[in-house]
Amino acid sequence: MARKSEGLGNRHKKIMRFLVDFQDENGYSPSIREIGESIDVKSTSLVDYYLNQLEEMGYISRENHISRSICVKKEIEGAKTKTATEKVSAAVQKASTALDELLQIPIMGRIVASEPIPMPASDLNYFDPESSIEIARSLLPAKEKIEELFALEVQGDSMIDAMVNDGDVVIMRRTNQAQNGEMVAVWLDDKDETTLKYFYKEPNRIRLQPANPNMGPIYINNPKALRIMGKVVMVIRQVQSVAA
Repeated sequence: MARKSEGLGNRHKKIMRFLVDFQDENGYSPSIREIGESIDVKSTSLVDYYLNQLEEMGYISRENHISRSICVKKEIEGAKTKTATEKVSAAVQKASTALDELLQIPIMGRIVASEPIPMPASDLNYFDPESSIEIARSLLPAKEKIEELFALEVQGDSMIDAMVNDGDVVIMRRTNQAQNGEMVAVWLDDKDETTLKYFYKEPNRIRLQPANPNMGPIYINNPKALRIMGKVVMVIRQVQSVAA
């Protein structure tokens, strides 16, 4: 008869099962945020607290709390198990392809897709150091240089007809120039405001065009008051889970 795992609460057990399943499936450890999502916990500090407890109880080990460094030292009853040979072969095969293909793009902050609103300097520090989004290299255009990319979380609905919704993440390429019709993140120097819009250069002004029939364009009469921070190269939709 299997002995009940001692000292483990329901969330500890869920984390352990998720760690084993994720590592078997991907060949590497999940991030703190992925672990939090698996147990419906948004606070990375709380997830770290549970991981500390599991480490103290000898179930896992970590390298100075570095993301994706979790090693499962012993499994609990109910966790999916494989033979040692199966684990090694699956890990080697998937790690050799998935890790080479997987990119981490830093999330630098939020961008407003509505009427421009003031963006305090502290807002770019809202996300903790682990804030990043992972995407496969194959999803990006081959010409894109990884070191030039960053991500922004979208707030607002002015670009909904461009399939950019509130809560989505846009992958940006750093640039200070844009062609007509490109979706860009801009900073309005004279108002200390930022927004995400389609860019159009007209004879005597700049037009920032939303993709929402209920919103009008923004006109910038002084082009020097506008700074382009980057252009959108990819949109990552955030799928909302629906309760059964």
